[in-house]
Amino acid sequence: MEMVIDASNCILGRLASSVSKELIKGKTIKVINAEKAVISGNPKHVENILSEKVRRGDPYHGPFYPRGPDQIIKRVVRGMLPKNTKGRNALKKLKVYISIPDSLKDKKPVRIGAAENKLKCKYVELGKLAGKLGAKVRW
Repeated sequence: MEMVIDASNCILGRLASSVSKELIKGKTIKVINAEKAVISGNPKHVENILSEKVRRGDPYHGPFYPRGPDQIIKRVVRGMLPKNTKGRNALKKLKVYISIPDSLKDKKPVRIGAAENKLKCKYVELGKLAGKLGAKVRW
């Protein structure tokens, strides 16, 4: 069974927990509009935390942390999956896309109600944050 999930205006952690639960159930999931997901908190503080993770370690030996919004979402979901064969197989069923690819234009995306952005505090979009981290593509 395949699900197409729209990540626009969704909180990253809540989106990732819902996606990981569906992956464990055995569904194939495709997430679109990865650059429009949001992270709550002061944008400067969030940028500092993620830039420290990207710069940490040795460029040859790691740890390697992604810079693109699609890879950041995949990394967050990976952290919520079990660390065994079942988790590795579930992660293989996840595809994350920036914007909407041509192959998925005719499919109706699902919105996750629990992940909707109803924040009254500061937040930053993942695409803007990825651009500041040094992602190759700008949004």
